[in-house]
Amino acid sequence: MQKRKLGNSNLEVSAIGLGCMGMSFSYGPAKDKQEMIPVIRAAVERGVTFFDTAEVYGPFANEELVGEALTPFRGKVAIATKFGFDFTPGSDPRGMTGAPSLNSRPEHIKQAAEGSLKRLKVETIDLYYQHRVDPEVPIEDVAGAVKDLIREGKVKHFGLSEAGVKTIRRAHAVQPVTALQSEYSLWTRTPESEVIPALEELGIGFVPFSPLGKGFLTGKIDESTTFDSSDFRNIVPRFTPEARKANQALVDLLGSIAEQKHATPAQIALAWLLAQKPWIVPIPGTTKLHRLEENIGAAAVELTPDDLRHIEEAASKITVHGARYPEKLEKMTGL
Repeated sequence: MQKRKLGNSNLEVSAIGLGCMGMSFSYGPAKDKQEMIPVIRAAVERGVTFFDTAEVYGPFANEELVGEALTPFRGKVAIATKFGFDFTPGSDPRGMTGAPSLNSRPEHIKQAAEGSLKRLKVETIDLYYQHRVDPEVPIEDVAGAVKDLIREGKVKHFGLSEAGVKTIRRAHAVQPVTALQSEYSLWTRTPESEVIPALEELGIGFVPFSPLGKGFLTGKIDESTTFDSSDFRNIVPRFTPEARKANQALVDLLGSIAEQKHATPAQIALAWLLAQKPWIVPIPGTTKLHRLEENIGAAAVELTPDDLRHIEEAASKITVHGARYPEKLEKMTGL
């Protein structure tokens, strides 16, 4: 697979990474670790060198899974993980019960890093993101704490997730930000107005999560699809049956392009992202080998300028229905 550099940094990774969250968290019951390890290792064998996890996924279980799966490939892959939540009894970082509990105090960041290093079975975290901006802690203090970890050799690169432009600029002035991770796809295009231009100006890479719209853009979900009671999508406004019915127009557009290109809707959605900027690296997640291979195949799909114009014109006429997060989680983004 082709490689890409995240912004002006020297962090070079596969053009498509693997988001590992869904193996342990958020999309129904956690999968069996012994079934997921072969999927992660199959990704490496097929050229994927960029893996995304976080301490909150589980909590902790996903980092342990990724650490065990990637032990044979130390030095050949880059692992990104995240800090920024408290794990006090009764708190739920997804916001499904109670309020999410943020904690990006410098001393907490350093404790979190030690835990992640152990679970990932590494000496250095390749890319360490603040998972959500903590309004109680100045971003300069957060960047300073990660700068200390970089100086100590425990972290290589600093990242932010779902941060707004002002926060990105303030953090970058203290410790260069290698990558921003935020939701971006054909049905979530908010970053295009301010964030992507700022990233280009500052030389920061972009890692879109949910590049397949939490599964919707694959064409395998419709208004009648039901989710497990523990599936996060049950509380996402964009996944009400009414919103799914309205948003089908976007999937139909992807399907029509896919037919012309002998590809799948998911591959077109990922190829569209790759075509936006050479420093964009999407991280689709999956628990299935055949989906992994489908997603990786998107790197070989070429969209011409005419294809991109056609997608842009058609997509501009489609209104996406429903917010991408419940209100209390939406308030934690773009700060």
